[in-house]
Amino acid sequence: MTAILLKRCAAIVTSESEPVLWDHDILCEHGAIVSIGPDLERIVPEKAEVVDGSGLFVYPGLVNTHHHFFQCFVRNRAELDWTRYSVIEWLDRVYPIFSRLTEDCFYHSSIVAMAELIKHGCTTAFDHQYCFPRHAGSRIIDRQFEAAEMMGIRFHAGRGGNTLPKSEGSTIPDEMLETTDEFIADCARAIDAFHQSEPLAMRKVAVAPCQPVNCYRETFVESVALARDKGVILHSHVGEGESAVIEQVHGMRSVDYCESLGFAGPDTFYAHCWELTRDELKSMSASGTGVSHCSEPVYLVGAEVTDIPAMNALGVRIGLGCDGAASNDNSNLMHAVHSSYMLQCLVASSREDEVPKPSSFLAYATEGGASLLGRSDIGALRPGMAADLFAIDTRKLDYVGTRHDPVSLVAKVGIGGPVDLTMINGRIVWKNGAFPHLDEAALFAAAEDTLHTILPNQTGGL
Repeated sequence: MTAILLKRCAAIVTSESEPVLWDHDILCEHGAIVSIGPDLERIVPEKAEVVDGSGLFVYPGLVNTHHHFFQCFVRNRAELDWTRYSVIEWLDRVYPIFSRLTEDCFYHSSIVAMAELIKHGCTTAFDHQYCFPRHAGSRIIDRQFEAAEMMGIRFHAGRGGNTLPKSEGSTIPDEMLETTDEFIADCARAIDAFHQSEPLAMRKVAVAPCQPVNCYRETFVESVALARDKGVILHSHVGEGESAVIEQVHGMRSVDYCESLGFAGPDTFYAHCWELTRDELKSMSASGTGVSHCSEPVYLVGAEVTDIPAMNALGVRIGLGCDGAASNDNSNLMHAVHSSYMLQCLVASSREDEVPKPSSFLAYATEGGASLLGRSDIGALRPGMAADLFAIDTRKLDYVGTRHDPVSLVAKVGIGGPVDLTMINGRIVWKNGAFPHLDEAALFAAAEDTLHTILPNQTGGL
């Protein structure tokens, strides 16, 4: 792997908690950061690629901790607009579409999501893939890893699943159901086939039953047993409107229910958690259970604004996620950093705790995400850690008046367009508006053709 030197970078944010380095170099080789400092050309290997860092602000790559890639095929459709239906009505409309997805749909929608993530500075992505229509087969996760390898992104596959029939209270069509045995068996297969434990691993698998309301109790119990046996992360949706149902069925709210099953701890994180009480957050803090905060869905479907200040004050581990197009029509984690901060500012006066400072939201999207995924080799820029980073050229009118504080810029000002460079595992995968090793036009055409096998073309022939 060719060494790469980013030379004379205007500013390097190594992490949210460390001083900004001005006019420094970064040397990367064999997928890792070798050195950060001034005038590193003296130690650069022969044939190293040198990138002029003039004007560049360099940041740790963003870590997306919750998504549903397959939902990219149902974006921006008027007939699925949340504002026109109740949640149940909307689910009855969208799940029949999900149940028609083919294996190729999952592959191409993954490429679509990964591409947008990379363009906006994301270098590690966790996808919660819980949709397994029987006709699509059981190798959907395999195709996602295939897509991730082509795109060059560091990929964590959350092997999800649903086991409770609609006739027993779930929202899942029968054609998307699995038995607990089927689900656990394929989780084990995926872990054995793809999960890497070594430093700088590009592939990891998590056991991720969809959510308590759509699974039998035994599904969660068996998930805990498998994950602990294999040493992998646990994940599920918790605290997004289902707690009252769980309490009615099981006599306790979702957090207590999950904890009673062992589905909690430093190896576990939940998505959303916007309806949780302070006592529930205290329990999560005590157990070490983390939260993937997805700000975009709150605008559409959250009855309450997620209490990030309370989580922060109590020491709950926090990461950020895009979520799927069912409640967010983009795959732009950079936008979520800004919207997460602004959303908390909106309701600050009603909260017991202060809104975390803007730079904290960058930390959630980097080191916080790394913590949720159980990784110490990503999320910051230090020698020996993964060479995962993004850079923006700040020599533009967009950034006049902002350049004195690179750490707060992402959350407070926002980065409106694609970044200028994304590097993953020491390889430049996005630069100056293009994927250096890929034909984006061909990928676009293939994805569009696949989309139109399940949904009509509504582009008017464009």
